[in-house]
Amino acid sequence: MHFKIAITRKPGENFAQGITTSILGSPDYEAMAVQYAAYVETLESLGLEVIVLDAEPAYPDAYFVEDVAVVTPDIAIITNPGAEARRGEEDTVEPILARYRETVRIQPPGTVEGGDVLMVGSHYFIGLSDRTNREGAEQLGRILEAHGNTWTPVPVEAGLHLKSSVSTVGKNTLLVTNGFASRSEFRDYDKIILDEAEEYAGNILSINDHLIMPLGFPDTKTKLEALGLPIIELDVSEACKMDGGLTCMSLRF
Repeated sequence: MHFKIAITRKPGENFAQGITTSILGSPDYEAMAVQYAAYVETLESLGLEVIVLDAEPAYPDAYFVEDVAVVTPDIAIITNPGAEARRGEEDTVEPILARYRETVRIQPPGTVEGGDVLMVGSHYFIGLSDRTNREGAEQLGRILEAHGNTWTPVPVEAGLHLKSSVSTVGKNTLLVTNGFASRSEFRDYDKIILDEAEEYAGNILSINDHLIMPLGFPDTKTKLEALGLPIIELDVSEACKMDGGLTCMSLRF
């Protein structure tokens, strides 16, 4: 899929009040603002029109905009976040997506967060996690099937979301942590397996024949270089402190 548009949201000054399990230290707003600006600039450099939404002080996690929707070539599915404190973030994103796609919503008691949804061509892997339950996954699956797609549920036993541990890097290849490398759901794909010390690098962006990866993971970079694609490294240390990463900060379509 060639991406033309990205929706992002500025981190609020209170972004450090969001939900996190990290023990990497206190996030710094000034550093986050610099890293976010570099993220937007990178998306623009790859030919995307970037829509920048204002911060939502009532929702400190709202800059992780990926979680509130799943956007396919045909439709935009507005999610029902599994984290109760995040419900409501989707309301300001839906009108933007409605300019480009028909929108439908995941209905309670189903929950889905976009970080659990990995698109590989017309097939979607849907993580069953603390944030995405089976009812939500099945609702999403039915919507995807109605538009000619297929899907597979994947239990997420480690990490916040499926895409914390599995990313698509093109050429029928997935970047995976050891915990997911032998999963039967991914048997038909080539795999690049992350070193245990670099598992945070499992969350990367594949955009328009470029790979965007977090800065500071040399072993992963060397493995990815074998694909022959341009690699861009970005510092996302502050998002990492909030259990987030590169895919979390935009909706791309």
